[in-house]
Amino acid sequence: MERAARQRRRQRGGPTGRERLSGGSMKSKNTGATAIVATILVVAVVLWQMAAQANLINGQLLGSPLGIYKSAVIGFTQGQLLYDTWVTLWETLLGLLVGSGLGIVLGLVLWFYPRTSAIVEQFSILLNSIPKIALGPLIIIWFGSGMISKIWLAGISTFAVAIISSCAAAQEVDRDLLNLFKSFKAQRAKVFKKLILPASVPWIFSIFRINIGFALIGAVVGEFIASENGLGHAVFVAGSLFDLNTVWLGVIILTLMAALLTWVVQLTEERVISWKGEQ
Repeated sequence: MERAARQRRRQRGGPTGRERLSGGSMKSKNTGATAIVATILVVAVVLWQMAAQANLINGQLLGSPLGIYKSAVIGFTQGQLLYDTWVTLWETLLGLLVGSGLGIVLGLVLWFYPRTSAIVEQFSILLNSIPKIALGPLIIIWFGSGMISKIWLAGISTFAVAIISSCAAAQEVDRDLLNLFKSFKAQRAKVFKKLILPASVPWIFSIFRINIGFALIGAVVGEFIASENGLGHAVFVAGSLFDLNTVWLGVIILTLMAALLTWVVQLTEERVISWKGEQ
């Protein structure tokens, strides 16, 4: 009876009791880990502030949580910090979508051309090994110091990784399933649509998660080199003025931005891949 009930729940798409228990234990583990990390951060911030007030550390050289808070209040009150955050977020998001999107599409389409795929993959590895900061001046000269050059840098920083990973995704498809399609003499276009694309979906989300950091680095590097707005520009100016509190504030906002984008990708993945949320 219990086995039949589990089968009926699977047929309806619902998780079994064991699956619900596993999902609950996994969520409790994640909640516990988050609580531990949050506690460590709170303790570290409190000790940092206490050490700065007691002059155990150089507050001018290392900054302090209270100084960071005051810088945040001034920046957000004036509106410039909020605008800089929006500029960097927009550059990062567009660069991530354009660079990763083009790389994923190209990498998957190359499944139809195995020999060309091997050549393109080698060029992608070479491109990925080039420090993107070295390309910064060229991109700035070609596209100016505005937002477009930062989007290009963010896109280039993600493009090679997307091609390499998507090529690997197309090649790592279950061979038994692939042979099954071949045994039925299925056309390559149908194999791609029914097998390669669905099997590559988890890889695609992994590519976006990995490339969030690369896109953010590309945008910030471009703002370091030549820009009038953005968090990278704000951090660069604050560092030149030895305003360590504003530098720390920029680093914190960039970290929160990366965490937010990662959370959005993970949430989308759970909605698209329904079985992953049941594990």
